Amino acid sequence: MEPTDWAPEHSGALRELFALHLSFARIAAAINRKFNTAYSRNAVLSRAKRMGLAWNHRTESSPCGQPRLDRPGEIHLVKSTSPRFPWPVPPFRGTKPVEPRCVGIDPRHLSLIELERGDCRYPYGGDEEGEAITFCGHPRRPGSSYCTPHFHLSRGPGTPSERTACTVLLKLVETA
Repeated sequence: MEPTDWAPEHSGALRELFALHLSFARIAAAINRKFNTAYSRNAVLSRAKRMGLAWNHRTESSPCGQPRLDRPGEIHLVKSTSPRFPWPVPPFRGTKPVEPRCVGIDPRHLSLIELERGDCRYPYGGDEEGEAITFCGHPRRPGSSYCTPHFHLSRGPGTPSERTACTVLLKLVETA
């Protein structure tokens, strides 16, 4: 394990190479060649964080060119030919909240305590802080916790075999 204290000249070299926007692996390789040390990429990254250099992603301030090491001690910037994103980024457009599908049923708005064994458990309310949650309360569909309109409203698209598996699981749960 490397000692945690770095020599001042090693820290200075790290600061200079970081300013050239080299990767931490390349900085480690350059420092190791120059000072005959064995710092790992993670050791360089940790030291850069302790020095206050690597507190966020460096992509925000990276230059157009990408650094390249040809020979030990020589650093050349190479103009990048690849685009930053391989596809165009679509502009962000605000979207309206999706309105839930209207179910042609007037809920009874029962509290949890008022619900009977065969009542629909489709919830209403609770969207605002402190708003009470009530339930539909109409007779529920066999094999479901909801009445028929709420069952169809809450049922996902899935394949028939997936839907059959759900009803089989419900029957297993009811018999247990």
